[in-house]
Amino acid sequence: MRDDNLRDAGRNLGHEVGTGACQYGTGFVDSSLSRGCIELNSIYHPSKSFVGVPAASHFVGMIQNSQKTSQSGHARLTELLVAARRDRQQIPNLPDELVPETLNAAYSVNESVADHLGWEPLGWKIACTTESVRAKLKVRHPIYGRTFKRFACLSPARFLHAELLDPLVECEFFVTLGKDLPARDEPWTMVDVIAAIDTVHAGIEVAECRYPTRAMPRLPAVLADGSASGRYVFGTVIERWRDGLAGIAVTLEIDGVARRFGSGKDVMGDPLKPLLWLLEQRRLDGKGMNAGETISTGSMTGMLPIRAGQSVRALFGDDAEVRIAFDG
Repeated sequence: MRDDNLRDAGRNLGHEVGTGACQYGTGFVDSSLSRGCIELNSIYHPSKSFVGVPAASHFVGMIQNSQKTSQSGHARLTELLVAARRDRQQIPNLPDELVPETLNAAYSVNESVADHLGWEPLGWKIACTTESVRAKLKVRHPIYGRTFKRFACLSPARFLHAELLDPLVECEFFVTLGKDLPARDEPWTMVDVIAAIDTVHAGIEVAECRYPTRAMPRLPAVLADGSASGRYVFGTVIERWRDGLAGIAVTLEIDGVARRFGSGKDVMGDPLKPLLWLLEQRRLDGKGMNAGETISTGSMTGMLPIRAGQSVRALFGDDAEVRIAFDG
């Protein structure tokens, strides 16, 4: 994805989300600078001179300086995001030069933020798993981010709205792994995924972003923020998940009034497909996933801003629900 498309995606994210701890506790184009050095060296040989064309060493020096600038920007963004998460604050106006320039760089910053925080991981969130959201953000694939156990709790839950950062309610399936899926060369299959699953819960993510909606930066900055990972409320266990999740209807109620509708099939046709997608992304990076990690597989009801004083109830089929009260 070109930079102008990334910029549009950031703006569209702001338009999508609007303006608005349990019991108060607790397809971008991924360019490579090193590849650029190789290409320049193959075109300009240092021992040759060309009229009007700088020597290769000049271009290599420019690229090395660019690398240093990028690394400095990534380090600064990491510092800002770590402080924002620890202090439960937002970054009001992120300088454009601190926005990661590639998808890989954005995810690298997210990993660095998690490492610096040192918080016990919950697992992963996956977003942009519906065609409508991907179209609005102008991305071809889902996105993901790290989640933390300190922000997980059981339904019914209560949050103090003033402590949340532009909260958005998203109805999702929470899939917890019962066995390790280690790094390997062979691609993973859906059979592998199903065999590794321990439990599936009805869930609500209360997504939060470390950037205010009114000043939303380009999308890579959001990926660096864990794709706006927030709080995770576990509802009823889906006992018969092996019978299939695609056919489960989901209704999101606000103060007793149905506001959003969806179903499992809205998430890439099957809510387990995003998990397989993420597992493959990890494999291609030489990494795996661990037993005990919970993966939120993407919203079936979009991203709904929530106000102080409102109560939320999500119904998953006939037997599962999640409840949250947002106190003013």
